[in-house]
Amino acid sequence: MRNKMMNNMKNNPLTLTLAAVLLLLSVGVSASAHHATASFDMTKSMTVKGTVIGFDWTNPHVYIYVEVKDEKGAAEKWSVEMASTGMLARAGWRRDTVKAGDEITIMGNRAKDGRPFLHLTKAVFANGQELAQNAQN
Repeated sequence: MRNKMMNNMKNNPLTLTLAAVLLLLSVGVSASAHHATASFDMTKSMTVKGTVIGFDWTNPHVYIYVEVKDEKGAAEKWSVEMASTGMLARAGWRRDTVKAGDEITIMGNRAKDGRPFLHLTKAVFANGQELAQNAQN
């Protein structure tokens, strides 16, 4: 029975076309759901400067948490999303590159919904060292 059903599927162009379309749609949806940049306004860059309060060297994305003073001097917690540990390691980042208490300037793209959340483009450390997300930057 199973062989007969498989032969019918192979010989039916409509079934093959439908299967191919469904496969492509499922791959496209899962890929777009994962791409972090969909949540960020990639047309506008901004810079925040503050003190590191946390650093999560984890996959699928690394995060830096920074306390930034707003215009009135109030502390605001910013989250900074980065690439995977492997990609960052190839660009010069290490598990101990960022430590709580470090002064850091972050350049990136802000979340579309206005939250204090950035997609990192580049980080500049107090000693002047600059690191980007990938080796090409």
